[in-house]
Amino acid sequence: MYGLILIHSIILMVGAHYTYAEVPFFNTLQELMGSSRNNYDKLGHFAQGFVPALIAREIVLRKHIIQGATWQAVFIVAFCLALSAFYELIEWWVALFSGEGAEAFLGTQGYIWDTQSDMGFALLGAIVGLILLSKLHDKQLKRLLKERLI
Repeated sequence: MYGLILIHSIILMVGAHYTYAEVPFFNTLQELMGSSRNNYDKLGHFAQGFVPALIAREIVLRKHIIQGATWQAVFIVAFCLALSAFYELIEWWVALFSGEGAEAFLGTQGYIWDTQSDMGFALLGAIVGLILLSKLHDKQLKRLLKERLI
């Protein structure tokens, strides 16, 4: 879990350093693929769903907040979407108050559906995170319980 949090933090720090629309490696990918935009922000939004989904899952399981795997998954995905929507609202508020620097901060790069696709990538990240790592996460939690660490 800590490794995923570290990776997510690095993604955020790289985006903050270069601005999401100008990360050099993704500029190279943009040129190679003939794309009109740098898609580093999509990686960030995917991670914004992927990592918080597993953190939320751990809290839900350890605290026994919700019974039943289906309702747990529904809650976790809804939580990640709410987190993504709140982040998009923060971006909008910053854009309103910053004026001229809004385009650089938002990183929309002229794409009118940027907000919706950002939330879509967070949704995809949450779902993929749950599908790929739930069994491994369960094994880790069982081992911790067996060792009486939780």
